[in-house]
Amino acid sequence: MKMLVGLKMTGLAATAAVALGLPALAQEMSPKQFPEVADGSYVDGKGERVLRLSLVVPVERAKAFDAFSTAEGYRAWATPVAQVDLKVGGIIETSYDPAAKFGNPENIKNQILAYEPGHMLVFRNVQAPSGLPGREKFGDIVSVAQFEDAGPGQTKVTLSSIGYAPGEPYDTLYRHFAWGNAYSLTKLKESFVKGPVDWQAAAAKQEAAKAAAKVASGGAQ
Repeated sequence: MKMLVGLKMTGLAATAAVALGLPALAQEMSPKQFPEVADGSYVDGKGERVLRLSLVVPVERAKAFDAFSTAEGYRAWATPVAQVDLKVGGIIETSYDPAAKFGNPENIKNQILAYEPGHMLVFRNVQAPSGLPGREKFGDIVSVAQFEDAGPGQTKVTLSSIGYAPGEPYDTLYRHFAWGNAYSLTKLKESFVKGPVDWQAAAAKQEAAKAAAKVASGGAQ
């Protein structure tokens, strides 16, 4: 969801997100890894790609909206650091670094362009981490999170991103977020099924994986 839901491979993402940072290897992966996510992407009349992914999550619509529009809701599934100023022109600021301070130039910032409580959130990135491929053009992309009733206690969440012109760096950005947004929707659903992300445990798991990889490569010797 272009909230940059993850810019490095962590215990969760990204990313981010809606709106919201993404794993560094996202451009090498495919959204088909997440079969529950419906892909309704298409090319518009101007030749620009619209990235549109949907997933039904087991929660009522108001709570699904809160997951994108409140700091507490966002921290439950997307990033360990988050603050949300829910108003037109307000900023959603997040980071995958648990020690990050608000105002850090490497934080992710998305500006809210429009919203309808419980139904829709429109945003655009205004600050992306330096490691995001194509970050100089990422601000051209407008993202929309939509929330629709899908039966008792069920909500269809759709993440759409508009403005992917032909060529680079849009091609790289599109691949990055096609995977990342599918990943993010999956993590959103998991947060309602299994409970909020334990960011401390996720960080410990990541460090253990790094140590194991180092040993396997002989780097620890």
